[in-house]
Amino acid sequence: MGFKFSAQFDQMDCGPACLKMVSNYFGKDYPIQFLRENSFLTKEGVSLLGLSNSAAKIGIDTFVAKIKVEKLTDSPLPCILYWNQNHFIVLYNIKKRNGKKIYQIADPGFGLINLSEQDFLASWSFDKGSGIALFLKPGPQFGKVESTINTNSSFKDLLKYLLPFKKELVKLFFSLGVGSLLTMVFPFITKILIDYGVDKKNLSLIVVLLLSQFFLYVGVSTTGIIRNWIALYIGSKVNIYIISDFLTKLMSLPLKFFDTKLKGDFLQRISDHDRIESFLTHEGIFTLFSLINVSVFLIVLTLYSVQILVVFIILTILSILWAYRFQHKKKQLDYVLFQQNSQNKENIYELINSVAEIKNNNFEDYKKNEWQVIQIKLFKIKQKILRLDQYQTIGFNLLNQIKNLIILYIASKEVLEGHITSGTLLSISFIIGEMGSPINQIISFIRTFQDAKISFERLSEINSIQSEKFGGLIAIPDANLISGFTIKDLSFQYEGPESSFAVEKINVCIPENRTTAIVGESGSGKTTLMKILLRFYTEYSVNILYNNCDLRQISLTEWRKNIGTVLQDGYIFSDTIERNIATSDLAIDKDKLNRAIEMARLSSYIESLPLRTKTKIGASGKGLSGGKNREFL
Repeated sequence: MGFKFSAQFDQMDCGPACLKMVSNYFGKDYPIQFLRENSFLTKEGVSLLGLSNSAAKIGIDTFVAKIKVEKLTDSPLPCILYWNQNHFIVLYNIKKRNGKKIYQIADPGFGLINLSEQDFLASWSFDKGSGIALFLKPGPQFGKVESTINTNSSFKDLLKYLLPFKKELVKLFFSLGVGSLLTMVFPFITKILIDYGVDKKNLSLIVVLLLSQFFLYVGVSTTGIIRNWIALYIGSKVNIYIISDFLTKLMSLPLKFFDTKLKGDFLQRISDHDRIESFLTHEGIFTLFSLINVSVFLIVLTLYSVQILVVFIILTILSILWAYRFQHKKKQLDYVLFQQNSQNKENIYELINSVAEIKNNNFEDYKKNEWQVIQIKLFKIKQKILRLDQYQTIGFNLLNQIKNLIILYIASKEVLEGHITSGTLLSISFIIGEMGSPINQIISFIRTFQDAKISFERLSEINSIQSEKFGGLIAIPDANLISGFTIKDLSFQYEGPESSFAVEKINVCIPENRTTAIVGESGSGKTTLMKILLRFYTEYSVNILYNNCDLRQISLTEWRKNIGTVLQDGYIFSDTIERNIATSDLAIDKDKLNRAIEMARLSSYIESLPLRTKTKIGASGKGLSGGKNREFL
């Protein structure tokens, strides 16, 4: 069976991504979101217990072992390894090359990598050649469990964003066609200029042809300018539409989705939108233009000499193969460099943040030597990368130079033998020179397509998550014989059935129109209970009743509209004081605003500010003390 790589979507997705690769290897592909939900991720990542639970859910038997590196050769593969004490990777094969072991791993944050035993142990082993491994074996139920996540998305779904710009696309393709046709004329003008102008000593024709070249150049430049403006317009609009839809969907997702994400995960998804927008517009359009130009030049080259065309194609393919010959080794060195750079950043960060402790314990020389050792390792890796880059670049350029010289020789020979003219020779030289850039653009597009595919899969995952249900439910019920909250045997766990309880077997009645204080030690579940009552979390088995009605049946919009809350981790927006108080009210009710200010006893403070309620506060505004933050919240 082959091994298919799957990239992690988020910073803490390495475990589910590894499980996805292993299950795919065993013959069943599961969406990463389905595996993530059953792994019970948090912002700290996933545990081996969580991975084992998720594997059991899809019918894979697991066991965890601390194992010596020598024993891995005889162990069942693929297996999941605990990597750098903060990551998971898949070891899918161990082979020998020149008598040395090569460990083939799949790092969900990087790709498929071959590592020497030394590099492998540097990241896996933490105790004299031993490390942690999660071994997996498909059980009798494997393949029978179906995913409950709908991931039926394709690139065709993105075309809806281009449909509103049909007229602009027609103009764009027209400019592409005109630009290609004008470019096609250049080699013919060059041929006529030499054969009928220079050789015939016809100065008038030379002047006409040079003017023609000038106007053709103006035409090509003009179509290029028009094309760029149209692409900018389409790209900007498409980007706005895509990100707008993304933010709308994001705001509708339940809070538990955000509990497993870091800020970087959301910033990455914004970057994904930029990447897809670029792929749909700039990259796609200019690659199409390059394809048209390459096709046009190949047709012209065929008209001049089939022999030269064959030589050009063969040597171009050879130069591309030469460049890609080094990609696997470069990827391996990039991986090692990435690991060392991460260690270097952690070391620098620790030095900056622990200066007082370092000085207090006379730790300066030790930490400085530690940093120097890391720099030496980085230098050696960079040396290897530079050496490999030089081999790649020199070989690629040499093959291209050989190609140009061979073609020039064949064309010159054809001129001497009278098969082609001097003008044709220069025309061929012009075509060969112009072909380099479009070919590089096409090669670059292939790499961009792979990146865009990963970005699209990451965004499709967001769209497959079920939104909170805001409408279609009952209004807040009026008080009856049983008013307020009634909670019986409420238990809640953040990280699945094997994790500790955040709240356990709570039985309480909270009556209406009375002040009820909920007190307890830190971590006893006070905030969790509040978030459950706010319906941030709904995964509990019992019914919480409000006015004798199931809380989950009440309209979410109406519920949150009628509740005022100051959460433990409340947030002050980078906006004016009045907007922070009024929040969702589009038209601010001044009377209501002033009453709120009076109730919070903020009148004297706000009056002391030059702009009063128009004063901007938050991260990019006026700084507030912790107490004032609470008062505004």
